[in-house]
Amino acid sequence: MRAARGGIAAATGAEALTTELPVGRSIGWWGMVMFVATEATLFAYLLGSYFYLRFQHGSPWPPDGIAEPALLRPLVMTAVLLPSSLPLIWAERGIRAGQRRRLNIGVAATLLLGLTFLALQATEYAELLREFTMTTNVYGSLFYVITGFHGLHVLVGLTMLSRLLAASLRGGSLGGHRHDRVRNTAIYWHFVDAVWAAILFTVYLSPWL
Repeated sequence: MRAARGGIAAATGAEALTTELPVGRSIGWWGMVMFVATEATLFAYLLGSYFYLRFQHGSPWPPDGIAEPALLRPLVMTAVLLPSSLPLIWAERGIRAGQRRRLNIGVAATLLLGLTFLALQATEYAELLREFTMTTNVYGSLFYVITGFHGLHVLVGLTMLSRLLAASLRGGSLGGHRHDRVRNTAIYWHFVDAVWAAILFTVYLSPWL
């Protein structure tokens, strides 16, 4: 029994969390990288379709008397979402040093910023749906598909962060690969942030150019 208790402590303690994998990258890391690459390709197609259909349609853009997108709210959303990667980076480095409290604080901060972003997007939709919908014209379809698909990715990222925080608060080992779970969640979240920067330029800024 004493040996069993010692094994459990070794697997779930701070030392286990800060131990790197012996060699190379884990299967989970490669799986997340491949998944992100696939999703990045999909977003590239969506943004490419936006520019293609815009130039096919010609001026004016947005069409049918729809005003150019207001910039204040998207810029606030950007100021909320893009910095949300920073506390997650801080949290990941903290768990490498065995600082679980730092992990909890960093993940919670990223969660709060991500939820704020989604709340701002919901208020934007509530206003814009009075002006145009997905079926109004090609612009409406592109706008809601691109921003809505990204919002769905933010929601998935928030789910991953919530599960990560819950596991950490329970004092678990965060999975068999120590802090790999933290690293993989961070990769996904950084991807979500980077995609938003591309969406900001394409959907919100380019109609003004």
